[in-house]
Amino acid sequence: MNRVCLTLGLLFIASAANAQVLDLWPQGKIAFGVYAPSEAERGKPPVYTADGAAKVAANALYDFVFLNLEGAYDPAAVKAYGSGLKKASKKTLIVRIPPIPKDGADATRARVKEILDAGADGVTIPHIRDLDEAKLALGFFLAAKADVWSPRNPKGTKLAMLMLEDPKAIAQRKEIAELPHLSILACGIGSLTQALGGDRAGAEAATQQVLAETRRLKIGNMLPATVKDVAQRVTEGFNAVLGNGPQADEMIKIGRAAAGR
Repeated sequence: MNRVCLTLGLLFIASAANAQVLDLWPQGKIAFGVYAPSEAERGKPPVYTADGAAKVAANALYDFVFLNLEGAYDPAAVKAYGSGLKKASKKTLIVRIPPIPKDGADATRARVKEILDAGADGVTIPHIRDLDEAKLALGFFLAAKADVWSPRNPKGTKLAMLMLEDPKAIAQRKEIAELPHLSILACGIGSLTQALGGDRAGAEAATQQVLAETRRLKIGNMLPATVKDVAQRVTEGFNAVLGNGPQADEMIKIGRAAAGR
């Protein structure tokens, strides 16, 4: 009887988190994920469906799925993709939305709540420009009454992710990283390279600076990787590694091996 009760208790804990990422991080393990692949023909606007999500859910390599709606926000895609993914798995679904300046604070606040209400596990707000905007962004999760995971709230079930892609935000990385209700702080290395006038080395240095703050505070840090650099990124300490395109599975296999998974 005790063994049965223990098993049921463990199953309850796992299902309550409803997020593979939050099962892994407390164990000190790295999570690997993939950009949600569009089902549209090449050159056409992206399409995301429940059937497409079910196919992704069947891939045991993925711990999380990153649905990128930064260029074109589509709440219907969140509902469809979330239903397909969650029906067949407990993979974490993180949705990236447009930056605050694109449509304003009110629209962004509404989107955060809409996405979380649709069943997604986390929301990514990109292009955070400074400390004040970071505070504003995290306030949207509070307004949505989200139970945000952080080292201060280890029983939280939702992920609040901010991306720093501006030199001023990088300069304020320490203060931003220390804000409450922050789950993941990431450096958008591609956009930051552009913001630095093409200085890739400078963007890499900034990425490492952000990584150092996240490791100090034990919060998440997500970064895309390739088959060529994933072992390096694992060694450096990124705890959410993201793949894209036809080589994503091979990258994750290499990364898992490097991480001892």
